[in-house]
Amino acid sequence: MNYEKPEKTLALWKKAKKILPGGSQLLTKRAEMFLPDQWPAYYTDAKGAEVTDLDGNTYLDMSYMGIGSCILGYADEDVNNAVKDAVDRGSMTTLNCPEEVELAHVLLDLHPWAGMVRYARTGGEALTVAIRIARAASGKEKVAFCGYHGWHDWYLASNLAENSNLDGHLIPGLEPKGVARGLHESALPFEYNKIEQLEKITQNNDVGVIVMEVVRHNEPEDNFLQKVREIADRIGAILVFDEVTSGFRKCIGGIHKIYNVNPDIAVFAKGISNGFPMAAIIGRENLKDASQSSFISSTYWTERIGPVAALATIKKMQENNVPEHLEKMGKHIWEGWENLANKHGIAITVKGPPELVMFSFNYDNAQEIRTLFTQEMLKRGILASSAVYVSFAHKEEHVKKYLETVDEVFKIIKKAIETNTVLDLLDGPVAHTGFKRLT
Repeated sequence: MNYEKPEKTLALWKKAKKILPGGSQLLTKRAEMFLPDQWPAYYTDAKGAEVTDLDGNTYLDMSYMGIGSCILGYADEDVNNAVKDAVDRGSMTTLNCPEEVELAHVLLDLHPWAGMVRYARTGGEALTVAIRIARAASGKEKVAFCGYHGWHDWYLASNLAENSNLDGHLIPGLEPKGVARGLHESALPFEYNKIEQLEKITQNNDVGVIVMEVVRHNEPEDNFLQKVREIADRIGAILVFDEVTSGFRKCIGGIHKIYNVNPDIAVFAKGISNGFPMAAIIGRENLKDASQSSFISSTYWTERIGPVAALATIKKMQENNVPEHLEKMGKHIWEGWENLANKHGIAITVKGPPELVMFSFNYDNAQEIRTLFTQEMLKRGILASSAVYVSFAHKEEHVKKYLETVDEVFKIIKKAIETNTVLDLLDGPVAHTGFKRLT
């Protein structure tokens, strides 16, 4: 492509930041997280694995693919057709849509341990619904958690310290301002694969909920997930698996199926509806009464587009064995990064799973190098960061083009590292850092 600096796009981003706090509703979509003063924050069209900005530049997206929400790729024809039909037939009425019942059966068939389904439209609110149900069922307020679980008060309460001046130190980047201080010590963190930490915070038997990402970038060791399950059973806590990102990528359904450990509640969202807002909370049948005992209700949890999109997405995943494709492309990228890093003498670390493959530069100025990588990839027509959320739209030719470009950019980076000129090569400020994950 003939890349031209996206002046219209950049101008809109500057205008947006004056009236929209942070510029975007999502921290991960802020231009400063990728490439300050250069990142094309807005698009006009997206199809497959390509995105076009306001200036007419079309990029291959080898980054987050809608922050992980578009597993099939952008504007998938089958999902879009189902949604268009739902819009034409009416997406909202005084009555309920039958598709929500159909989707519930699909989810329960995929997870025989579950017997109830509730819906929301985003991952963060779905996790909050799950926590409310779990607290109602256990009768205990404290939550032990591992991983990232959204922006709601129950989770950010973990960043409240005894002294307000120390707030935010536990999970840097997630500020708890505005969260009631009365929630202090209601959410207690433990790190992945460190079962001794969970044992310590549950020893007083006052934890009613254990919530965690089943896996992120580390595999469970020494029967970690089984031991978490055993602790939950022993103390009478409800075990919640956050499958917002992991669900439906490794297998059709929750990734917990691979590890043969069933939770009491599992939460799905961005992975099930290919870019259309939808979330599902599934739970054991004995949690039905707890779900009804607390007021949990919202108008737009009943609209039709979400369930229709989820049904079409899951059907296409099943028919095309999408998880197998994601793993194949992810492994190709993984091996490509490692081979090219060895070729150019660049120190990196690659982590999986392949479907959410990521790498990091092993240098003190890693953030500066990562910014340079994003900048040079962008100039060559590729949206790139330190991770690739693989989609069904990513084909062999896309990965080939991507790795050929990485080869070219790694050569530039190697020379910049050797000559200590990384900052000199940047056309703008260094990218901002995100929040830390307790995984």
